[in-house]
Amino acid sequence: MKFATMLGGTLALVALGTAAHAEDAACKTVRLSDPGWTDITATNGVASVVLDALGYTADVRTLSVPIGYEAMKSGEIDAFLGNWMPAQSAFIDDLTKADAIEVLNKNLTGAKFTLAVPAYMAEKGVHSFADLAAHGDDFGRKIYGIEPGAPANQNIQKIIESPDFGLTGWELVESGEQAMLAQVDRAEKAKQGIVFLAWAPHPMNEQFQIEYLAGGDDYFGPDYGGAEVYTLARKGWPEACPNAATLLRQMTFEIGMENTLMGEILSGTDAQDAATAWLKANPEAVTPWLAGVTTFDGAPAEPAVKAALGL
Repeated sequence: MKFATMLGGTLALVALGTAAHAEDAACKTVRLSDPGWTDITATNGVASVVLDALGYTADVRTLSVPIGYEAMKSGEIDAFLGNWMPAQSAFIDDLTKADAIEVLNKNLTGAKFTLAVPAYMAEKGVHSFADLAAHGDDFGRKIYGIEPGAPANQNIQKIIESPDFGLTGWELVESGEQAMLAQVDRAEKAKQGIVFLAWAPHPMNEQFQIEYLAGGDDYFGPDYGGAEVYTLARKGWPEACPNAATLLRQMTFEIGMENTLMGEILSGTDAQDAATAWLKANPEAVTPWLAGVTTFDGAPAEPAVKAALGL
């Protein structure tokens, strides 16, 4: 089944489910997956604040991407707000074949996701994947990725093993997002060469002067890994819990919003505290998310959320 067709069919099913079914007590807890990426921590924080205001309990579990998808497949996770496409296509293909997921919506557009270098390395002539090999000594023949098991790391390993860019013998350094960015920070302060996985939205784009590398279309997609992020649900959850599913289906985000939230989180602010502050400052964002949604007990949604936010 084509991804767009599946999305359209799911939206129709969710809409029908909203009109035809009441929430079950089992729907009160909404289990969300977080792979430890700050952008998903931010969007989970927003979803958690709104769900809690509506009388639900958001249960956010930190799981790597592969384990999170397996948990969704086995029914242990209800929804995932971080399906980056096309980077996670292999996982989606597997879950679609297993009839294990439903696509609720596209929650973010304008994202990008590929390798990058500091601006001072671009000034030395590194503008594309094809330029890396000639500067191998500057980079220590290492590419810094994120947590083990992430699809992006798998792409980096394929790039190293491929004859396309002459990177035989290079090393993929796997760590978490924060460890990778700490390494970028150290390299930038010392003006040392480093090539690493970069993406937007993320405050790294404001913290560091970086250049995204061209030439990785076959591995990360066109437009510098131009991406769209989708919200997924485990099979059957939207029909069983139509009110909560409608909220997540209508919840969309923007690059600037996520940059702001992620910056606060990386500065040490709790995700829900950062989300609460942003929602208080931008109350108009909540209105379209709550169309046709009620509290868990069936009361109007928008007054409940605004009351919880102190608006």
